[in-house]
Amino acid sequence: MLTHHLQSALEDLRDLIKITKSDIEDIKQAQHNPQFERLSIKDEKLKNFESKKAMIDHEISLLMTQNPNAELPKLLNDEQHQLLDELKIQLSELREVNKEYAKLVVIVSNLYNNFLEQIVPVEMQGYNKVASKDPSVLEVRV
Repeated sequence: MLTHHLQSALEDLRDLIKITKSDIEDIKQAQHNPQFERLSIKDEKLKNFESKKAMIDHEISLLMTQNPNAELPKLLNDEQHQLLDELKIQLSELREVNKEYAKLVVIVSNLYNNFLEQIVPVEMQGYNKVASKDPSVLEVRV
């Protein structure tokens, strides 16, 4: 059962990496709608992964409880060791891909905020920025 959960968790991680890489490419092309459309899929994959990770933890805990005198590495077979190693690699890759995605999100967010502040000037009220109350801020012509 542990092997099955490890394989399934790896599939979810690979899917999350693939989706995030697609998000990065879409951000670079300024195509935001596909990213929003993938949000629910990404959420579902993340929840599935968390669930499978909990099952993996449970299975390992069960193995250790049933064999209290044995060390964990001796309780797992070669395939399970290999899958755990692959899981670490995929988690590391997801972390790197997410870091790249986060950088792009911050850059785009700052760009939009700067554009907005140029269109609608803001004033500081204490530590908060609020839109200017000057009625001539925007002029509408028909």
